[in-house]
Amino acid sequence: MGIFRRRAKEPPADADLLAADDDLDDAAAEQTAGDDDPSEMEGTLSRLHGPFDRDEVDDSDGYIDLGGLWVPEVDGMQLRLEVDKTGQQVMGVQLVLDDSVVQLQAFAAPRTQGVWEQLRTEISQSVLAQGGAVDVSDGPFGKQLEARLPNGTRMRFLGIDGPRWFLRAVLSGAAATDGPGAAGILDVVRKVVVVRGSEAMAPRELLPLRVPVARDAGSDGADDGAAESTQPTEGDSSAVATSRSGKQRKAEDLKPFERGPEITEVR
Repeated sequence: MGIFRRRAKEPPADADLLAADDDLDDAAAEQTAGDDDPSEMEGTLSRLHGPFDRDEVDDSDGYIDLGGLWVPEVDGMQLRLEVDKTGQQVMGVQLVLDDSVVQLQAFAAPRTQGVWEQLRTEISQSVLAQGGAVDVSDGPFGKQLEARLPNGTRMRFLGIDGPRWFLRAVLSGAAATDGPGAAGILDVVRKVVVVRGSEAMAPRELLPLRVPVARDAGSDGADDGAAESTQPTEGDSSAVATSRSGKQRKAEDLKPFERGPEITEVR
């Protein structure tokens, strides 16, 4: 249910924070992100110092490889992978550093235009419809959306348009404002690498993520194509797992403050 999702048979509930109409105009719905003519991305200037595209970095040394995203290794940073209700797809990454939290999702986008401008409007309308307040301001990567939820919670939405991809970062905790507490987690976001891949994907389709392979695993088990699973904690009926699949799936909404099955790693 939400801005990034596959079409649901049932309409989204009013209580969903990020619920928004996912109908694209006919032209956008028919095109795929791999079929557009090349052009300059509007968001290029805003990411001169990151986040980066895979083609802009040499290798994954110093990164945690999550498939569609490479996250920098940072001492004391906690990494959580959020999975869908079936436990079969990793939907997003949550990073916790000091008193700040950032939630990351990456999506396919057309070559010829970014999606952040339109998405800001959709998020704003959704927050306002729920009785919250929003403000568009200048942020570290261009225009950002500062939101206050009806319960008083503050959060900050950042959007970065890259070559055929879009990265959304949702900041909370100390990073929800532009104060000094946001510096550390913003530095992490700047170092993130998006791995779009060459395959054709529909606009706003979630880039596939996977559970990282343990660094201390023996070479006998080091197979990039192998599926990796982590059993759920006791009391959690959902298996926490990820596997490679040929299916193209739209992302359901990843709710920033609703805890689901998680895989947690502390660096």
